[in-house]
Amino acid sequence: MQVSEFNYDLPEELIAQVPIKQRDESRLMVLDRENQTIEHKIFKDIIDYLNPGDCLVRNNTKVIPARIYGKKETGANVEFLLLNNIEGDIWETIVRPGNKLHSGTKVIFGDGILKAEIVDTMPGGTRKVKFEYKGIFNEILDKIGLMPLPPYIHEELKERDRYQTVYAKYDGSAAAPTAGLHFTPELLKKIEDKGIKIANVTLHVGIGTFRPVKEEKVENHEMHSEHFYIKQEDVDKINSTKKEGKRVIAVGTTSCRVLETIANEDGLVKTTEGDTKIFIYPGYKFKCLDGLITNFHLPQSTLLMLVSALAGKDFILKAYNEAVNEKYRFFSFGDAMFIK
Repeated sequence: MQVSEFNYDLPEELIAQVPIKQRDESRLMVLDRENQTIEHKIFKDIIDYLNPGDCLVRNNTKVIPARIYGKKETGANVEFLLLNNIEGDIWETIVRPGNKLHSGTKVIFGDGILKAEIVDTMPGGTRKVKFEYKGIFNEILDKIGLMPLPPYIHEELKERDRYQTVYAKYDGSAAAPTAGLHFTPELLKKIEDKGIKIANVTLHVGIGTFRPVKEEKVENHEMHSEHFYIKQEDVDKINSTKKEGKRVIAVGTTSCRVLETIANEDGLVKTTEGDTKIFIYPGYKFKCLDGLITNFHLPQSTLLMLVSALAGKDFILKAYNEAVNEKYRFFSFGDAMFIK
């Protein structure tokens, strides 16, 4: 299967640069896989497509302000993007300028409230970095860090919490699980009041989610690894839903990847913590997932391949071309799709 098969033409002006004013007023495209139909709705209408007994599975990771700017001892400016907490105060980090930051280089951030030393170069060119500080690391990041917006967003984010879901809880992501950005506390309460269960998984989204597929053949691409865990109370909600013959609906591709990583052949899950590199593309047989709420993804991306595996490549590309014609907003701050 060629990567080029997952292409579509996207005018640049349809890439959303800022969040919509009201989260649940974004547009919603509803894809019915059985009838091959497409509907155009508003996101808060999602409640009309959820049935009592269904279970929504959302990713409650929290984006950390992982982009920090500092200076080398020579005074030269540097930029760090924290990707992954390896252990203790050691992080995998993208550094710029990469050719000037070798093992042993020391960097100062925020007038010295945070110091760093490059420990080693990792595969792919990222660096292993050890940080020194007094106090609480995440509080220091809150003071000096910026939200690590995707490379296709060029506008400044005026309200930091808009690149965060309303249910974000556990620090650790370098990117937001963007399908969840459409939910408001009020909409979630209405969903629960209708008798729909809400379960959580935690997957810390890495910046690798934006990495382009460089292989020509889909099968040759290797996914980045992301850390996840799921608690017993959430396992119980998902498993009872499957046993009752109701639907498990993932909020976003990150939740989907956790479910499919841990599910057995009967679609049941168990309490797990680990790393996933699961790559879902057409031909994949879903074990747990019955439906997916997601945003519109980049051409030739692994996320576009994932939704094509669920709904069929031709149907997805037809829907995407219709979204372009209808001037939907694309990517992280864009509109949503429900595949049912």
